[in-house]
Amino acid sequence: MSTLDRERWGHLTDRFATEQPRKMLALDGGGIRGLMTARLLVELESQLAGRVAGGSSDFRLCEYFDYIGGTSTGAIIAAALARGMSASELLEFYQEFGKKAFAKRNLFVRWKSLYGDGELEKKLKEVFGERTQLYPKDLKTLLLVVTRNMTTDSAWPISSNPDAMFNDPNASYCNLKFPLYQIVRASTAAPVFFPPEVVRVDEDGEDYVFVDGGTTPYNNPAFLMYRMATEPAYRLNWPSGENKLLIVSLGTGTAPVLGNDADDPESNLAAAAVNTLSAVMAQAQVDQDMNCRTIGRCSHGDEMDLEVKDLIPRDKNGQRVPVDRDLGRNFLYLRYNTELTREGLDDLGLTSVDPKKVSKLDSTDGMPDLLRIGEQVAKQIRMEDFGSFV
Repeated sequence: MSTLDRERWGHLTDRFATEQPRKMLALDGGGIRGLMTARLLVELESQLAGRVAGGSSDFRLCEYFDYIGGTSTGAIIAAALARGMSASELLEFYQEFGKKAFAKRNLFVRWKSLYGDGELEKKLKEVFGERTQLYPKDLKTLLLVVTRNMTTDSAWPISSNPDAMFNDPNASYCNLKFPLYQIVRASTAAPVFFPPEVVRVDEDGEDYVFVDGGTTPYNNPAFLMYRMATEPAYRLNWPSGENKLLIVSLGTGTAPVLGNDADDPESNLAAAAVNTLSAVMAQAQVDQDMNCRTIGRCSHGDEMDLEVKDLIPRDKNGQRVPVDRDLGRNFLYLRYNTELTREGLDDLGLTSVDPKKVSKLDSTDGMPDLLRIGEQVAKQIRMEDFGSFV
């Protein structure tokens, strides 16, 4: 039994003071493609309800996952879940939200939005409330939102852990005092699409400028969450082990952009410049996934490349090692994602879906197809892959 300050931890005290296996949910960024994540969560919640809550319709993912984290559009979803929203409610909200927040606008209108509140901020205030903060009283479980502080040129993962260094309620810089909608808004401030968010970090008057957390190395926040849960400096001190820590990671689809070939290497320098940030973000996301599969024990995930395959442990005969056989890894890891390429969509049986239509961050026209993709990927969710955690 850990000793927690009940005044700080509030209604979460008994849950987190008790030594037990811990479970984390990590949600990638990806603009409107978060709709795919929302559809996956409906299936995940349904299956978990059947295994851990007797099929109760009142079951929520925040009851199962002890720490929910997200980047950019994943932060919106993570905050909604941590507040106690059901996956079906989330899906309904996200469809309405996506049509407004990601509506296509010409470049002039986008820049004009720098001088006023857009649909994104209005909807976040409506859903989360203007006065909701990061204190335990406002959340059902622990929450992590990944942002990037442009003022200090650094990644800022903001956690609701009451014992974290920058969450001292008596300090003027206490991060728990931030309005939830504003922190989520900061994480989703994708350059060009949305204006930056200015946040008063210190009550004494220090303001910082934040942009999309997807521009950090943590567009996939799974390995970051592992570090923040286990490294003593972050003051959670959760134990590692395949039967002690679970990380479920949901992607928003990968959409690689093919470049020039050797016959014409300089034909499209402008396009190459535009695609550079996207490429860096995509590779950082893959790197985080790779970290989780090598440090943790992967029990589900697509093939990463031709060399390492999916990194799911197999015996000398090529058979998967049963999940209940402990291999001494630091955590159990499940990754659900897919390629939004012609080949990837064909593998899902979605031969009529146009990859270009579903790969863009703001393609609201592709929302029905993103739902179909999420539904197909959701078929991969199997409770036997969760080992001792169900």
